[in-house]
Amino acid sequence: MAVAVRIIPCLDVDQGRVVKGVNFAHLRDAGDPVELAARYEELGADELTFLDVSASKHGRSTMLDVVRRTADQVFIPLTVGGGVRSVNDVRELLRTGADKVSINTAAIANPELLRELAEVFGSQCIVLSVDARRTDAAHAPSGFEVTTHGGTTSAGIDAVDWSRTGAELGVGEILLNSMDADGTKGGFDLELLRAVRETVHIPVIASGGAGAVADFPPAIEAGADAVLAASIFHFGEVEIGEVKKALADSGYEVRR
Repeated sequence: MAVAVRIIPCLDVDQGRVVKGVNFAHLRDAGDPVELAARYEELGADELTFLDVSASKHGRSTMLDVVRRTADQVFIPLTVGGGVRSVNDVRELLRTGADKVSINTAAIANPELLRELAEVFGSQCIVLSVDARRTDAAHAPSGFEVTTHGGTTSAGIDAVDWSRTGAELGVGEILLNSMDADGTKGGFDLELLRAVRETVHIPVIASGGAGAVADFPPAIEAGADAVLAASIFHFGEVEIGEVKKALADSGYEVRR
């Protein structure tokens, strides 16, 4: 039996509010995260992702209160990321109500943290968030490099190689964010998806670029196991049910 494709609304949270912009800039308010999370559950979302988009940049911990209030009201899986640096950070988020925790900046600084987290909490709880952008730099032979701090800083490593390393260290999923496509509504970066899919055997979540219902089936064809979107869901441009119908019509298994 085929594994169902997951539809995941992403709530980028800044100081307790959901925000959305283009290429992580020009952010505008999109609502209360707890209210949006409850609405998405009603509309048929399979999971939710909360990303504290300013946590790493400003050295703040992820907003535990928002996570706690959401977990009290919403019962689909919740992934939380942003400012996660240690075993204790992950433990606190899981105790607060997160089902999975995504790691980005701290893992780049200390890759062995991924192995430690997978061993302590299980691979199914740990997601490696890879913020990738196109480059012709020598350190990125795949043509994609890893960035940090909302796509503003090059990490100096190849994004495809880094995804492979994360899988080898024991993470359960790759959250693959195209920083070039983020917020542009021009479609997912299919080349990036294919490159990572050829390299790893764990689930890959496509993120960045969704602008229309028609953008979703090609992402699955390119190798994604789940598709994530933000602004088109937040502002009512596309409904989750429409995405599921398009995927089902394309022959992919979805949860009804």
